[in-house]
Amino acid sequence: MMLKLGSHVSMQGDAMLIGSVEEALSYDATAFMIYTGAPQNTRRRALEQLRIEAAQQRMAEQGLPLGNIVVHAPYIINLANPDPEKRRFAIEFLVSEIERTAAIGAEHIVLHPGAHVGQGADVGIAYIAESLDDVFAKTQGVQVRVALETMAGKGTEIGRNFEELRAIMDCVKAPERLSVCFDTCHTHDAGYDIKDDFDGVMQQFDDVIGVERIGVFHINDSKNPQGASKDRHENLGLGHIGFPALSHIVHHPDFAHIPKILETPYVTEDDASKARLYPPYKYEIAMLKANTFDPSFIARIRIDQRK
Repeated sequence: MMLKLGSHVSMQGDAMLIGSVEEALSYDATAFMIYTGAPQNTRRRALEQLRIEAAQQRMAEQGLPLGNIVVHAPYIINLANPDPEKRRFAIEFLVSEIERTAAIGAEHIVLHPGAHVGQGADVGIAYIAESLDDVFAKTQGVQVRVALETMAGKGTEIGRNFEELRAIMDCVKAPERLSVCFDTCHTHDAGYDIKDDFDGVMQQFDDVIGVERIGVFHINDSKNPQGASKDRHENLGLGHIGFPALSHIVHHPDFAHIPKILETPYVTEDDASKARLYPPYKYEIAMLKANTFDPSFIARIRIDQRK
């Protein structure tokens, strides 16, 4: 079975989605994740400008299924917001994002569940479920699942443990429209021992939610020790999770059919400057495919980019 492995890629300029495909191919990726526009705002191009047909044709030429595309919803969507007008905005924008995801051909749109901003997790969960019911009612017949992301536990965000995600699923009227995006950095930062006991964590996940719900993995190392609740991604092998644990997840036979997406930091030109940033994904993907960590890969990226 094809290893479904890739990274976040951009979708901008006139190339749009075909540019995303070409960027992914330049990393030797077999999957990729996009935002349909900037994650911090609502500005979006018309569907006919996204060059979807050309991108789908290019993927077909490479033997890549459309299901290997993952869409990520923008950060500004907060379905748990206590302000009804802001919540209504979030609902309508998520509806439009789901429609765009369906037009692209992706199967999952990753969503940060939301932040309760002080009203308590139970109230936030109720608002999220109510909002999702509205979203699903407005997108009936659309074959896209909302992948609730496991969160690190910073601030008042919901999804810091498996039980909170399960509570959302138990409250919605169409739970079959939901899946889970399992983020390694977030889950580690939330306190789960994926470094030394990934299979045990998966048993916990299965007991609470069911492993069949996992639709996407985000593969990220963490700058923080386990349980820090901070959510700071690190390049593979340079953080507190470590390369062996992350490669184990990527190559785990039970999840071979699930896209694994890197969201690791860009590499700075040197340790003292952040004037230029280089994508690490071609190198990290190569290490994961070979199941071998190269401790010099950051230096190699810098050397190669200067040529």
